[in-house]
Amino acid sequence: MWVYQKKLQYPVKVARPNPALARVIISQFGGPDGEMGAATRYLSQRFSAPNDEMKGILTDIGTEELAHIEMVCSLIYQLTRNLSIDEIKKSGFDTYFVDHTTGLYPADASGNPFTAATLQSTGDPITDLNEDLAAEQKARLTYDNILRLADDPDVRDVIKFLRAREIVHYQRFGEALRGVLDSLDSKNYYAFNPSFDKCRK
Repeated sequence: MWVYQKKLQYPVKVARPNPALARVIISQFGGPDGEMGAATRYLSQRFSAPNDEMKGILTDIGTEELAHIEMVCSLIYQLTRNLSIDEIKKSGFDTYFVDHTTGLYPADASGNPFTAATLQSTGDPITDLNEDLAAEQKARLTYDNILRLADDPDVRDVIKFLRAREIVHYQRFGEALRGVLDSLDSKNYYAFNPSFDKCRK
């Protein structure tokens, strides 16, 4: 059960519009390594988690990723509010604008819409946690690339916060994976789900 606090996890206050930068940042909303995919991945995987510790970590991080969607969308909204038609045309934001005006639509920086095809939930804890570790590193890299392109200090401050959280998530998934591996019977890799054991016979 969630308790929703009506405030962002970290403040987002952008003084100047920049629709070109918004088109880059949108990848962390609906892109292949974005926050929507992360939240969907972790909150799906939690149901087949083999122990309360892994389930708790997936729930905690999946919930935080929902908060990060709010932050990324707040950034995009503030970067695109009150634009003139000239600003829209000059920034290259016109291709987005024609379909969505300045509404928030989950897509990557190239304009491809969000798809669950970029994530996996297998029911095997070792597979899922390794996917989660990789997902956090890919998200961290995306934030690194945004920082390379962004010179607005208001935007950089928020992106640095989000990047730092990806590192913390990576560490927590590492803890979960060590816990799973430590609890496995060395003779039975499939101890968490006996149905997997049938593939060895």
